[in-house]
Amino acid sequence: MSLLSVADREQLRTLLTGLEHDVRLLFFFRAIGCELCPDTKRILQELAEASPRVSFEELNLVLEKDRAQQYGIPDAPGIAVVRAANGVQEWDPGIRFLGAPAGYEFMSLVEAIQLVASGRSGLSDESRALIAAVTEPLHIQVFVTPT
Repeated sequence: MSLLSVADREQLRTLLTGLEHDVRLLFFFRAIGCELCPDTKRILQELAEASPRVSFEELNLVLEKDRAQQYGIPDAPGIAVVRAANGVQEWDPGIRFLGAPAGYEFMSLVEAIQLVASGRSGLSDESRALIAAVTEPLHIQVFVTPT
């Protein structure tokens, strides 16, 4: 059974039409003790069904600890959004989702897919210059809450 209505699935197909590059969603799950993992998997399946340029790979957080650490995924469900070429990772911009991308977070995930597929951030030249001036590692987190 689909989580999205027929109209929403069609709108999603439209949003994902014309992606420039393939995007792979690395889905870190736990088989036991992860209440949100089954719904997250269904969401990612529907995204992959909406576009031939979107795929997802399931990775068991417990069995794939090294890969989870590589992508900075501390818990399940966790998603890393990467650009892929012929099924091989090509570019990892560091976009992560922790928890189920449902509700408001769903559109954030769709936009992340579009950004990674395009390879363009949409930042102005001024913003790029400011970022280029950063000399130390910087950890940025964005929290989405329905308030």
